[in-house]
Amino acid sequence: MSKSEYFNAAWQRTSFCGTVNEQFEGKEIIVNGWIRSRRDLGGIIFIELWDYKGSLQIVFNPEINSIVHERAKSLRSEYVIAAKGIISQRPAGLENVDMVTGKFELIINDFLLLSPAQPLPFEIGEKTDGVDENLRLTYRYLDLRRDKMQKNIRTRGKIAAFTREYFDSKDFVEIETPMLTKATPEGARDYLVPSRVNPGEFYALPQSPQIFKQILMISGFDKYYQIARCFRDEDLRADRQPDFTQVDVEMSFITEKDIQEIIEGYMSGLLKRILGVDVNTPFKRMNYWEALDKYGSDKPDLRIPIELCDLSSIFGAAEFEPFKKIVAEGGVVRALPLQGGASLSRKEIATIEERAKKLGASGLATFQFKEGEIKGALVKYLNSSELEELTRISNTKDGDALFVMAGEDRRKTCERLGTLRLELAKEYGLINEHSWEFLWVTDFPLFEWDEVEKRWSSVHHPFTSPNLEDLDKMETDPGNVRSRAYDCVLNGNEVGGGSIRIHDPSVQEIAFSALSFTPETAKERFGFLLEALASGTPPHGGIALGLDRIAMLLCGAQSIRECIAFPKNQRAQCPLSGAPSIVEDIRLEELSIRFIAATKENK
Repeated sequence: MSKSEYFNAAWQRTSFCGTVNEQFEGKEIIVNGWIRSRRDLGGIIFIELWDYKGSLQIVFNPEINSIVHERAKSLRSEYVIAAKGIISQRPAGLENVDMVTGKFELIINDFLLLSPAQPLPFEIGEKTDGVDENLRLTYRYLDLRRDKMQKNIRTRGKIAAFTREYFDSKDFVEIETPMLTKATPEGARDYLVPSRVNPGEFYALPQSPQIFKQILMISGFDKYYQIARCFRDEDLRADRQPDFTQVDVEMSFITEKDIQEIIEGYMSGLLKRILGVDVNTPFKRMNYWEALDKYGSDKPDLRIPIELCDLSSIFGAAEFEPFKKIVAEGGVVRALPLQGGASLSRKEIATIEERAKKLGASGLATFQFKEGEIKGALVKYLNSSELEELTRISNTKDGDALFVMAGEDRRKTCERLGTLRLELAKEYGLINEHSWEFLWVTDFPLFEWDEVEKRWSSVHHPFTSPNLEDLDKMETDPGNVRSRAYDCVLNGNEVGGGSIRIHDPSVQEIAFSALSFTPETAKERFGFLLEALASGTPPHGGIALGLDRIAMLLCGAQSIRECIAFPKNQRAQCPLSGAPSIVEDIRLEELSIRFIAATKENK
C-alpha cells in the first residue's frame, strides 16, 4: 500500500470539486477529496474526484508530466489526495451531462497522496442501495460518502437550523431537560441506567420530556421548545429507533387552535425552506372516528382519492343473513371502491380477498360494475332499489369495483379496509406522489382497554385532558371519553402528536383512578408532578414532532435510518460500534449488578 505524504497549507484546497464552472477555465486550482472512480485508458488516467460539494474529472497526461503520471498509476478508489492543475473544457462530445461540472476537467501537474484506502466491502454509489443494510451500517463511514446520504444528513441539519430559527422568532425559549431521570412505567419500556453511588437504584432515559416540560409551564416559562433526544425500548420498524429525536413544544394559556397554528406555520415554513413547496394553511381537520370511517386509519393518506363507505343500512335490511345478523348485533358493513376495478380478473380478485383474510377479516365480497350491470356473488340478495342505493352511497360507476367487508368491531373493520386501501393504491398507482397533504386528527379516545392487564390504559399519556363535555363519563364510561389530543399527519404518516394537558389536580386524580392507579401508586410514579400541579398551574398544552420522520419524508427516503447518521438496525444494534456489548464483571460489581445467564430454566 502506498505511503501517505505530508499535508501542509500549500496543498489546501483553493476550490471545491463540485463548484467548478466557466469562470475557472484556464486557472490553476487545488482540490482535495476522495477518488470515486478511476479509468486508465493505456496512456491517460481519468479520475473522478469527490468532495461534499460534488465531483470533478481530473486528468493525468504523461505528455504534461510523465513523473506525476507514473505516480498516479498506484491510485485507487477512495484514496484521499490533493491535486493541482489547470481547468480546461472537455473535448466536444465528451462532456458528462450527469455531472454539474461535466463540461470541465482538471489537467493535473502535481498531486499529493494524503491517505490510501484498503479494498472496499462494497462499491460507493447509487448501486449501494442494493447492498445488505447491515453491511452498509457496519461500514457507515463509507455509506455516508454517497451523494444520497450526504444530501439526507445535510437536509436534516437544515431542518434543525430552521426549527431553532422559527421557534426563536415566536418567542419560545429553548430549554434542555434531564437525560437521566425517574422511571415512570406508562407506555413503552424504559431504558434503565444503574446508579453506582446509589446501589440497586436506576435512572431511566427519557421516553419524552413530558413531565419536565409541564413543570416548565408551572414555572412560568410560557413557551418552551427543545430538539430533544428520546429513548424507547420497543420493537423496531422502518420509522422507529430506540434513540430518536423530536421537536418538543409546550405553551401556556392556550387552546388547541393556538398550538395547531404555531405548528402549521412551522411545517409550511419548513417545506418552503427545504423543498420550495407552498403548503396551504390552515390544515384540514378531522376527528378520530371520521378518519376511521372514511379512510380506515387515524393517520389517513389524503393523496389517495378513495374513501370508504358505510353500507350497514343496506345490508341490515337485505336478505343476506350473515351480514344482516352482524348489523343486528351492533356490527358494521363497510366498503372500499376501486376505480377501474371492473377489469380485474377472477384470480386478481381472489388474491385481494385472500389479503383481507390475512388482515383478520372473515371474508370479502366483491361487486363489479360492467357495461351497465352489477356483478358479484351477493347481487342476488339485493333488490333493484338496494342496488341503486349501494351505487349511490359508494359513488361507484361503470368500470369500478366495490369490496365489501362486515365485522362485529367497527374500528377493526375500518382498519382492515384501510390497510387494503393503502395496498391497492400503491399497487395500482393511485397515490399522487407530488402532493403534500397535511391533516389534523382530533378527538381521540382518552382510554383504551388493555386485554393483558385487564384495565384501561392511556391512548396518549395519563396527563392528557379529557374533553370537558365527557368529564362525567370518566368514572362511569371511560371507553367513550374523548381526549383533547391531536395528531399532525402528513401523507399518511403521523409526524407529530400532542394534547391539552390536565392542569386541575382533581381531574388528574380522576384520570389516575380510571387507569386503576391507587393514590399510593400515582404518588410513587408521578409524585413530583402532582405536587407541582397543586402549586398553581396554568392551562397548557403542547406537541412533539418526530424530526427523524419529518426528515425521512422531506428526503423521500423509505426509512428514518436513511436520515440518521449512525442508526441502530432492526435488532436495536449498532453494527458500526458493536453496541450493545458485554460489560466486564468488575464494572458490574461497581454498579452492584450480578448477571444471571439466561438458561432454559430461568427464561
